[in-house]
Amino acid sequence: MRARVDGTTVAELVDARVRDPECFARLAGERRRPEGLTGSTGRLLLVAADHPARGALRAGDVPLAMGDRARLLDRIVRALERPGVDGFLGTADLVDDLLLMGVLEDKVVFGSMNRGGLAGTAFEIDDRFTGYDAAAIHRAGLQGGKMLLRIDPDDPATVRTMEACARAVDDLAAHGVTALVEPFISHRDGHGRVRNDLSTEAVVRSATVAAGLGGTSSRTWLKLPVVDDMEGVLAATTLPVVLLGGEVSSDQGAQFAAWSKALASPQVRGMVVGRSLLYPPDGDVEAAVDATVEMIAR
Repeated sequence: MRARVDGTTVAELVDARVRDPECFARLAGERRRPEGLTGSTGRLLLVAADHPARGALRAGDVPLAMGDRARLLDRIVRALERPGVDGFLGTADLVDDLLLMGVLEDKVVFGSMNRGGLAGTAFEIDDRFTGYDAAAIHRAGLQGGKMLLRIDPDDPATVRTMEACARAVDDLAAHGVTALVEPFISHRDGHGRVRNDLSTEAVVRSATVAAGLGGTSSRTWLKLPVVDDMEGVLAATTLPVVLLGGEVSSDQGAQFAAWSKALASPQVRGMVVGRSLLYPPDGDVEAAVDATVEMIAR
C-alpha cells in the first residue's frame, strides 16, 4: 500500500481490516527489523503517537488535533520518512495502520501498554494496561514496550499502577525486549486535573522509583522529561535515558535549545517526541524533524 494518506488510503485501510484481518500478523512477521536500538545517528529517535488511546487529543491550542486519523497518519508518515528518524511508538491500532502502509520496515517499534488512565477522568492515576502486553509485543516482533507511571502521593490507586508496571518490566525482560518506563510525580490541581511535577526533586524521585521496578533492570530504559537541572536528574540513575519531547511549545527555539543541552550527556541515548514534532507551531513537520535529527547527531 502506498504511504500517502488521503480518503482513498483510509478506505483501503478499512477494507483490509474487513476483508483480511489476518494480514496484520502476516505483515508483522514479514517486517524487516533493525538489529538494535542505537539508531542511525548512534542515538534513537522515535515518533510517538499513543496519546489518542488515552483520550488526549489536544496539540497546542487545538483540542481535537489528534482526533482526525487521516491527518494524524499523514503527519506520522511524513516524520517517519525523514532521514534520521528511527521508529515509532504507539498503540496497536496505529501500528497496524502503519504496517498496512508499509512504512515500518527497518524501524524500531515500541508498543504502548497502559492507556487505561484516561485523560480527565476520576480514575486517571489507576492506569490499567489496556494496550499491548509483553506477549503481544513479542508476537508482533516489536522492539519494546512503553509504560506510563504517574505517582500521586495522595491517590491510593498509584500502587496498583506501580505493581502492574513492575510485572510488565519482568514480562518484557523474559521475552527479551526493552521496557521503556515514563515516570512522573503527579498531583491534582484545584480543578481536579492531573498535573506532573517537573521540579528537579520530583523528576529525580520518579526516576529512582522507576529504575527499581521488577526483578531485573537489564532491559529497562527510562523516558524522562527535560528540566532545567538535567545533570542532577541524570545523576540519579545508571539506566539508559531517552528524552521526552513534551507538549507543543509556542517557543520552539527555546524548546530545541533545552533538548540540545540535555542531549550532550552520554547517558541520554535518544528522544521520543510526539506532538512537538507532529504538530509544530508553524505546521512544518519536516523542518521540526530535521532540526531534532541534527541535534541528536551532533
